[in-house]
Amino acid sequence: MRIAILSSEVVPFAKTGGLADVAGALPKALSRQDVDARIILPLHEQIDRNLLNESVIEIEVPWRGGRRETNVFYSSVAGAPAYLIESPEYFSHGSIYGQANDHERYTFFSRAVFTLLQTLKWAPDVVHGNDWPCGFAMVDARTLRLYDELFSQTRSLFSIHNLAYQGVFDPEDLWWLGFGESPDKDDFLLKDMASALKAGLIAADALSTVSRRYAEEIQTSEQGAGLNWLLRARRDRLTGITNGVDYELWNPETDPHIAAHFSAADLSGKQECKLDLLRRFDLEENLDRPIIAIISRLVTQKGYDLIRKLAGAITGTGAYFIALGAGAKEYEDFLQDWHDRAPRQVGIYKGYAGEPLAHQIEAGADMFLMPSHYEPCGLNQMYSMRYATVPIVRATGGLDDTVEQFNPENGSGNGFKFYQYSAGALLEKIREALYFYSQPETWKKIQLNGMAMDNSWDAAAQKYIQLYQEIIDR
Repeated sequence: MRIAILSSEVVPFAKTGGLADVAGALPKALSRQDVDARIILPLHEQIDRNLLNESVIEIEVPWRGGRRETNVFYSSVAGAPAYLIESPEYFSHGSIYGQANDHERYTFFSRAVFTLLQTLKWAPDVVHGNDWPCGFAMVDARTLRLYDELFSQTRSLFSIHNLAYQGVFDPEDLWWLGFGESPDKDDFLLKDMASALKAGLIAADALSTVSRRYAEEIQTSEQGAGLNWLLRARRDRLTGITNGVDYELWNPETDPHIAAHFSAADLSGKQECKLDLLRRFDLEENLDRPIIAIISRLVTQKGYDLIRKLAGAITGTGAYFIALGAGAKEYEDFLQDWHDRAPRQVGIYKGYAGEPLAHQIEAGADMFLMPSHYEPCGLNQMYSMRYATVPIVRATGGLDDTVEQFNPENGSGNGFKFYQYSAGALLEKIREALYFYSQPETWKKIQLNGMAMDNSWDAAAQKYIQLYQEIIDR
């Protein structure tokens, strides 16, 4: 089975969020199961050139009536073959997204992808694109299948990681991008704009998203982001597969970033990690008080409007609060003000400090907060369980799929979750978690329940292999 995985960001090369984790871990897991999986992504400016091999493939990309000479670099560091497409004009701007010509950049990426595959004479059974930047590739794959024999049997899978980001642009640009004729033009049109996401949803042979619950939610008007009608129409081609965790990177027994290693058999090292975390944020060193942590973008989607309402109540419990992230200025200012009012109890890091600090927070915290308004999958709740950190989440998307409410009557459950999106519902669950934290044996049971979960990418990869086979057979 040959799978080409296309993504705008991939760990360990470039990352802005969970998409990069998924796009880096899935090909590696597929390769372990004898699937010929190859990664293709843009060579962004911020990518460390030391990760690249010396070999370069020269291709000529058909582009805007001519041909553009382009270099493709190869890398073997991701656990699966990776090809990085160089184009300084489009990918040397310091940001993966947010340019006025994003639609032009990722259309060029699509054309370069298929030119590379033609040059390699490697026809994938499935082209697997991720989120709106790969919507253009889904349309191109459909077109190429009609007249290029190499791709005559190639099918496509389009994965939705966050429906809210739709890659909209001026529909007048469709003509010079090569999408000006029907059905392509019609597939892009969304109200008065063109949408790469919508086109991908229509053009792909099959659709997937990152949790079973999210696959249901995006078919509703509440979370369908204006495309719920389309997703309902294609629901027979829509599958929800919960993301996995790369247990080679997220393993408290071997993690090089944390102060001490620990396991389900011996949790003692977690206390050392907790002490290390308190020191890193210059908080009072009291190991009896719980640490509540959050790592996320500082946006309303992640529940920061609820957290702001509860700031006084959270510090009033005596718990520490640690936050890592960047985003809306109003929430950055809120966290700074909260820290200024309680500097020995509230620790903040505004920005993205890289992977080490995220690992140190997961290892040292007692509870991890994810009160999201919506959450397609979420990864941190699974990282948390791996590190014996108990998640407190809202029951939405992948959070609902992966976190089971603790039941004191039979000892089942790995965390705490609330349903109504309100500050009161969140505070109730925080207090419930704090109550059981005060009972060490019960708390240890919840921790071990979480550590016993198999959220590995090996398990998720099996589901993707089954889906790929269904697409090929169909």
